[in-house]
Amino acid sequence: MSENSHDSDSTPATGPDEMSDVTLDDRSWVAPLISSVVTVPSGLLALVYGALSPMECDSCNGAAADSFHDSWTTAWTVLWIGLILALIVLIASWAVPHQLRYAARRVGLALTAPTVVGVTFVAFMALVDWP
Repeated sequence: MSENSHDSDSTPATGPDEMSDVTLDDRSWVAPLISSVVTVPSGLLALVYGALSPMECDSCNGAAADSFHDSWTTAWTVLWIGLILALIVLIASWAVPHQLRYAARRVGLALTAPTVVGVTFVAFMALVDWP
């Protein structure tokens, strides 16, 4: 036997039947798209509401105004951080590879993004010391 002889049983098969982990998911875009349709408008609404909420205390003065302003500043920071986190999670749901084995991860991220917006908005509302 020469050195260049090749045993056909020693090479691994790389046909489509053996590579089931690389099966493409034809509907990989559905969960991120639905998440985008829900997350982006709700995030923008939360941001607009947070930005307009200082008008609630236009007629406040003294200690009530100071308390509202201090709590609103903290809550506004929390709102921005939460919305940025939701955007990162939304982008991650689009960035997950479009393979069938990553479908659960993609759907989980897609569900997490609007949930983060909701939790962030509730935290904003709870942190503000409303007059």
